[in-house]
Amino acid sequence: MTAPLRLDRLRTFIGALADLLDTSPDESVILDQGKTLLAELVAHDDWLPEAFAQPDPARYQQFLLHADSQQRFSIVSFVWGPGQETPVHDHRVWGLIGMLRGAEASQSFERHADGSLHPEGQAIRLLPGHVEAVSPTVGDIHRVSNAHQDRTSISIHVYGANIGAVKRAVFLPDGTEKPFISGYSNPYLPNLWDLSKESLAS
Repeated sequence: MTAPLRLDRLRTFIGALADLLDTSPDESVILDQGKTLLAELVAHDDWLPEAFAQPDPARYQQFLLHADSQQRFSIVSFVWGPGQETPVHDHRVWGLIGMLRGAEASQSFERHADGSLHPEGQAIRLLPGHVEAVSPTVGDIHRVSNAHQDRTSISIHVYGANIGAVKRAVFLPDGTEKPFISGYSNPYLPNLWDLSKESLAS
């Protein structure tokens, strides 16, 4: 018999992050304490519904799991098919990336004096349980890829806005920006609030 999903873990994370943001902290506090909260969530791989963990052969998927009613933050599962990657892009808000399943490579870029973009250091390899931060203040331009060529990887991203509605940019090597708004891959959200099934299971 399959164990019931632990959706309570995601609800707990949502509540804790909302409580943190209610205090109107500086971004550095959000990133520091938010990393701890997200690490607690991705330490367990027993809560993400299968519908929001499905890869697509054509491109990576971005499934919205929750959007704060004031659009202060959003939570997205990124599902990477084998070898899939993003273009070089930015976020324009703070963000946290927690690895849930598989592995991910994140390559940061820096802008040179002529406006062109170049890789900054070595790519970071995220393994399950690892959490990284992005923002315009700590580094916001990167390219992300599935570190595996033969399996799906899943990361959980938290952003300081309704990220699917934020006007952002992808970048050509010369630094030219191409505006985009990502949207989401799913038309429906997971039902986190039907506690009846969990009550019966306990």
